[in-house]
Amino acid sequence: MFSLESITNSIHTWLNNTFNPTLALIFEFVIVGISVITLFAVLGLILVFMERKVSAYMQIRLGPNRVGFKGILQTLADTLKLAVKEGLTPDGADKFLFNLAPFVVMIVAMLILAPIPFAKGFQIWDINIGVLYVSAVSSVSVIGILMAGWASNNKYSLLGAMRSGAQIVSYELSAGLSIISIVVLTGSLQISQIVASQENGWWIFKGHIPAIISFVIFIIAVTAETNRAPFDLAEAESELTAGFHTEYSGMKFALFFLAEYVNIFIVCSIGAILFLGGWMPLHIGSWQGFNHVMDYIPSSVWFFAKVFFLIFVIMWFRWTFPRLRIDQLLNLEWKYLLPISMVNLLLMTLIAIMGWHF
Repeated sequence: MFSLESITNSIHTWLNNTFNPTLALIFEFVIVGISVITLFAVLGLILVFMERKVSAYMQIRLGPNRVGFKGILQTLADTLKLAVKEGLTPDGADKFLFNLAPFVVMIVAMLILAPIPFAKGFQIWDINIGVLYVSAVSSVSVIGILMAGWASNNKYSLLGAMRSGAQIVSYELSAGLSIISIVVLTGSLQISQIVASQENGWWIFKGHIPAIISFVIFIIAVTAETNRAPFDLAEAESELTAGFHTEYSGMKFALFFLAEYVNIFIVCSIGAILFLGGWMPLHIGSWQGFNHVMDYIPSSVWFFAKVFFLIFVIMWFRWTFPRLRIDQLLNLEWKYLLPISMVNLLLMTLIAIMGWHF
């Protein structure tokens, strides 16, 4: 299979042959940082455009179709508009925390990208506790949201932030249990090993019905964690104006907006890695001919195809289901998803111990 590992190794070798080890490491950090920032910018443009086109398709509309070919430059025009808008800080706001909050949310998203393999041999940091790292760091993003709501000196922002905090903390439990069910099957927290364990089939197929249940619960939980409809109580326009980012404008608002879409990409990447094999092609048991043909498709194409499929599903949710009330949202988690997740984890553990998975 085509691998990007040769590219990263050649850059590493060239830097170490040209500069001393310390400078080479610094330059590698700079290259990775610029690459991540570029990825964020490109993802923001692509996913906002995709959201508009998907919503237009669901509602039998055209969507953006004026700026650029088929409206492809519309999101770039909106970005330029936000870049030139004045950033305002409300009277009575805690200026330091108010300005810090958008950066906290973005930095957390950047940190989570570290262990995600975008292709075979193309990963920033293959840490041996990758799944635990992602779960722990992703929990910090709620601090940025609470910080934004409290520092804005606005009752709507505070209510939105408190709702978001309750929502994220609640649904983290179900998402975490779904992730643990796959960790139980693989016996490893290292993301590269989880991908490698799916060489002869993805876990959603090999793990029987409990794996499918875990996948469904994971998708529902991460939709709620990213404050996406029908779980967008934190920024319910009809009730809270815009929720925790009501008082933000200009580039600070753009950072919150971008963070939402980057977080969607991240959670869908985790879903693709755990349940759909990550960059691993579709292999079926001993079908050597079929598996060999699948290997011709580049690993990066497999990864991004799976991720964007899951992103489409989450966008499909938004334009299909009505928004839940806050009591319905919390009832769904604590009375249904959490108990189902716990029982499902026990079943998955039994399957792993008995070796009943394929």
